[in-house]
Amino acid sequence: MKISMTNPLIHLSGRIARFSAIAIALLMACAPPARADEKLWEALNRAGHFAIMRHALAPGTGDPANFQVKDCTTQRNLDDAGRAQARAIGEQFRARGITAAQVYSSQWCRCLETARLLGLGEVTELPPINSFFQDFSRREPQTEALRQWLSSRDLQAPLVLVTHQVNITAFTGVFPSSGEIVVVRRTADGFTTLGTIATDVP
Repeated sequence: MKISMTNPLIHLSGRIARFSAIAIALLMACAPPARADEKLWEALNRAGHFAIMRHALAPGTGDPANFQVKDCTTQRNLDDAGRAQARAIGEQFRARGITAAQVYSSQWCRCLETARLLGLGEVTELPPINSFFQDFSRREPQTEALRQWLSSRDLQAPLVLVTHQVNITAFTGVFPSSGEIVVVRRTADGFTTLGTIATDVP
């Protein structure tokens, strides 16, 4: 009778190795791509691209009935979490080499505060990106005014627009979360939305 001299531990280790390889492959298949946003950040460093972002966290929806654009006490404003988020977004820009930018904002206080807390440079008010949430008849004329304004801009240096969900959706088709950045490229035919950068996660 022939007796096998093969060590059963060898078979066991082989099975473990095969199981480990399968497990690793499954984890890699299910895991999100590493640094998926980095190509979008890189695009913002190139001419012809810009960021249009929703203001940081501001609890509530819309604005009170007594809203006045020059009186922040009548508006929905950033809370402490929103201010921390805006500062963190500025750090994300700087971490990708964007230490200064042309920064334009809606005249609403929550947008202006977000834009200033980014710390990327002087903030300029831009009426075409004011919210039209309370008056949707302004949707098309404001969106067209924004297109015309962007068509004539020098996009050699980084450009950041801080505005509202309704404005961003009208311009790009994207429904952004608070603080989310939409990256857009200007083309010969108009504008192309490249993707979004969620800034509420590390």
